[in-house]
Amino acid sequence: MNSALRSNFPYSASHSANMEGAKSLQPGLVVLALAVSLFFLGSEAFGQNLSSGTIRGSVLDPSGAAVKGATVEIRNPVSGYSRTVQTDDQGNFEFTNVPYNPYHLSATAAGFETNQQDVDIRTPVPIELKISLKIGTEATSVTVQAEANDLLETTPTAHTDVGQTLIQTLPVQNQSIGFAELVTNASPGVAADGNGFYHPLGEHADTSIILDNQPIPDQQAKIFSNQLALNTIQSFELVTGAPPAEYGDRTSLIINTTSRSGLGQTKPTGDFSGEYGSFGSWAELFDVGWGGQRWGNFLAVDSNGSSRDLDPPEFTHLHDKGNGETIFDHIDFRPTERDTLHFNVSAQRSWFQQPNTFDQQRTGQDQRTQVRSTNIAPGYTHLFSTNLLLTFNPYYRLDWFQFFPSRDPFWDTPATVRQGRRLNNIGARADLSYSRGRHEIKGGLQLSHWLLTEDFYLGLTDPAFNPVCLNPDGSPDTNPTPTDPNACAAPFEPNPGFLPGLVAYDLTRGGSLFTFGAHADIKELSAYLEDSVKLGDWTIKAGVRGDHYDGLTRARQIEPRTAFSYHVSGTNTVLRASYARLLLAPFNEGLLLGSSTGAGGLGGAGFGGFGASPIVSQRRNQFNTGFEQTIGRFGVVDGEYFWKFSSRGSDFDTLFSTPIVFPTLWRKSKIDGFGVRFSMPTIKGFTAYAVLGHARSRYFGPEVGGLIFNSPLSAGAFRIDHDQSFQQTTNVRYQYKKGPYATFTWRYDSGLVAGSVPDLASAVALDADQQAVIGLHCGSTFATLSNPITACHLPYPQFSATRVRIPAPGTENDDLNPPRIAPRHLFDASAGTDNLFHTEPYHVTLKFSVLNITNQTALYNFLSTFSGTHTVAPRTFQAQLGFRF
Repeated sequence: MNSALRSNFPYSASHSANMEGAKSLQPGLVVLALAVSLFFLGSEAFGQNLSSGTIRGSVLDPSGAAVKGATVEIRNPVSGYSRTVQTDDQGNFEFTNVPYNPYHLSATAAGFETNQQDVDIRTPVPIELKISLKIGTEATSVTVQAEANDLLETTPTAHTDVGQTLIQTLPVQNQSIGFAELVTNASPGVAADGNGFYHPLGEHADTSIILDNQPIPDQQAKIFSNQLALNTIQSFELVTGAPPAEYGDRTSLIINTTSRSGLGQTKPTGDFSGEYGSFGSWAELFDVGWGGQRWGNFLAVDSNGSSRDLDPPEFTHLHDKGNGETIFDHIDFRPTERDTLHFNVSAQRSWFQQPNTFDQQRTGQDQRTQVRSTNIAPGYTHLFSTNLLLTFNPYYRLDWFQFFPSRDPFWDTPATVRQGRRLNNIGARADLSYSRGRHEIKGGLQLSHWLLTEDFYLGLTDPAFNPVCLNPDGSPDTNPTPTDPNACAAPFEPNPGFLPGLVAYDLTRGGSLFTFGAHADIKELSAYLEDSVKLGDWTIKAGVRGDHYDGLTRARQIEPRTAFSYHVSGTNTVLRASYARLLLAPFNEGLLLGSSTGAGGLGGAGFGGFGASPIVSQRRNQFNTGFEQTIGRFGVVDGEYFWKFSSRGSDFDTLFSTPIVFPTLWRKSKIDGFGVRFSMPTIKGFTAYAVLGHARSRYFGPEVGGLIFNSPLSAGAFRIDHDQSFQQTTNVRYQYKKGPYATFTWRYDSGLVAGSVPDLASAVALDADQQAVIGLHCGSTFATLSNPITACHLPYPQFSATRVRIPAPGTENDDLNPPRIAPRHLFDASAGTDNLFHTEPYHVTLKFSVLNITNQTALYNFLSTFSGTHTVAPRTFQAQLGFRF
C-alpha cells in the first residue's frame, strides 16, 4: 500500500471514535425516557417487581395487642434464601421483593411461644398475615429443618432458584461475564460457549431477562452488550419449562431477576471488596443499601480488568486486554400503603482488544471494541384492594457497539473492518394481578419499540484470501496485477474458487472499501391473560397471548398456553405437563445486514453469496413434561423433558471471521432433550446441587433467511453447533457453623458440534496453527506452528485429533454422527470466610479460588460459523479481600 493511501485511509481508531461520537444518539428519545421517569418520580407511586411478591402482616398477643420487636423470619431450604425483620411499634412487619417460592415463616418474641407456618408466594399481590403468639415461659430458639413437603413445589412450570449464597460463593472466571457463568452452572439444559455465550435447551441465545419486570430480550453476550453485575442481583429464577402466557420473545430460558434494594434498611449496609488473580485480572466491587420504611436506595459501582479478557483462539492470550465499569442505582419510594415506586438506572462500559492468532500477532493487528450500555427503568404499582394490583413499567435501554480497526489497515488480516451498531429499546409494560381463593389471575399489555442502526466499512487486506491465479503447486499467487482469471498466464492457473465480486473491495489489488449503513424502526405489541387455579392436589395454569410484530417483516399470532401439575401426596411426588404456542421475532443484532438485499447490501455486492432473503419470525410448538420427587428430607429431584418444533430454525453467521455478524434462518428445526436438577438442603453444614442436560438440535436445510454464503444444503437434517449430547454441573458446599466455608464445582461438557472438520481430509487442509489448536497428530507426531501435518499413512485413530472428535473414515453423518469438540472436565474450588476476625457488626471477608484445577487444555468451539474458535481458560488463581458493614 502506498504512503498516500495510508495517510488518507478513512478510519483509524481515533477517527472512528470521532465519527461515531458525531452521530446522533436519538437524544429526543433519551429526553423522553427521562421525562417519563421524572413524571413518575414526581407522582405518589410505588414499585413492586411482578416476578416477586410481598409478605406483610402483624404479630399479636392473645389479647390482640401488638407485639413490638418480635423477630419474623422467612426461609426456603432449597434456594437457601432467608430474611429477618423486626416488628414496629404497631406490631407490623413486611418483606418486599420476595422471589416466588414456598417459604417457612417463624415469629418469635420474649415471653411467647414460637409461631411457625408455611407461606407460598406465587403472585405480586401482597399476602396479608395475622400471627398470634401464645404466652410461653421464654422465647424459643428456632432451628428450621427441612421436611419432605418443604422441598416440593407444585408449580406446573420447571424452574431453578438462585439466591445470594450461590451468587456470592460460586467462583467465576471473569467478572464481566460472571452472570453468564452463573446461569450456565446453575441451570439444567444450558451448554457453555465462549465469551459469555450459552445455548439454552439447544437454541442459540434464546433467552429473556426480566429485570424488576423490565423485559430484556436482546442478547447479553459480551460482543453485543454488557451483562448485569452480580452484586446488583438479590436472586433470580431460571424458567426452563414451557413459558406461561406472560412471557414472549425469547423463551427457551427466562431469567426472572430481582435486584437488590435498600428499602427498610434503616442502617446502611454494604460491601467493598478487591480481587486479584492470574493474567493480571483484577476487580473492585462496592455496594451499599440504606433507607427507611418509606424509601430506600441501593447503589453499586464496579470495575474489572484482565490480560485475558476474552476467550482467545489460541492457548495463549495474545492482544487480549480489557476492562469494564458499571454503576447501578435502585431507588424505592413509598408515600402510602397502596402506592410505591422503584427506579432503576445504570450505565456500563467495556473496552477490550480483539484477541489475535499467531499470524495476526505477527502482522501487528490491533483491533479493539467498545460496548456502552445505558438503562433507565421506573416502575409503578398501585394496590386497589387486598386482591388487585396494578403494575406499570416504562423503560429505555441502549446498547452501543463499536469495533475499531488497526491504525494501519494492512495490519489487519484477512480484512480490515470498522463497525458501529446501536440498539435502542424503548417500551412499556402494564399488568393487572388478581388473587382470590383458588385463582391467581394476571393480564397485561406490552409495547416494544427498537430503533436499530448498523454501519460498517470493510476491505480485504490478504492477497491470498481471494487469489485470481494459483501457482503450479496450487498455492495462491499474490501478484496484485491480474484481476481476471483469463489473464493468468502459464505456468499460473486460474483459481477455480475465485470470487470476482470481491476484486472491487480487495485493497491489495487497488480496490476500495465496501460500506454499509442502515436504520430501521421495529415495533411489537403483545397482550396476555392467564389464570392459575388450585383444585385440591391439582394446579392448572391456562392462558393466551397475542403478539403483533411490525418490523422489516410482519407477523401476528394467537398463542394458547396451558400447563398443569398434580401432587401425589402419598409419595411426595409432583407430575406436570405443559404446552405453548410461540411466535419468536427475529434477533435484532445484525438484523439489518442479515435482511439486506439488492445492490446496497451484501446480497448484491459480489461477496460470493448464493442469495439473500429477509429474516422472518419463527413459529413454534413446545411441549414439556416432568416430575418432582423428594428423597426424604435429604433432597429433591426435578426432571423435565422438552420437544420444540419450529417452522424456522434461527442461527447466526459471520462475514470472513470478522465481528460482522448477522442472523440466518433454516427451513425448520426439531429440538428435544431433558434437564434434571438435584437439590440438597443444608444438612450438618453440607449443601449441594447437580444439574444435568441433553439437547438434540436438528436443523433442516436449505437456508431460507438471511445472507446465504454456504452452498445450499439439501433438505436433510443436520446438527447445529449448539447441539450437545450431555452436560452437567455438580456443586458441593460446606460451612462450619457461621465460620469458614469451602465449595467444589465439577463441570462436564460432552462437546458442541464442530462442523468445520467432518473428516481427516478437512483437518489436513487446515493451516499449521489450526491443526495445532485441535491437536492433530499422526501417531506420536503432533502438528505445530512450524510443522503442519500434510499427509499421514497411519490408520484412524492413530491419525486423529485430541481436542476435536473427528468421526472415523466413512462414518461421518451430519445428523447421527457429526464431528464434535472433545469432552472436557473442569474442576473449580474456593474457600473463604464471611467474618475473618469474628467481629460485629463489621466483617472482614476473604475468599481464595482456583479454577480449572487440573489445568485442562480444551476448546469451547472450533471455527464456528458464528463465533470462530475459543479456548477454555487454563488454571486460574484468584484472591478476594472485602469489608462488609
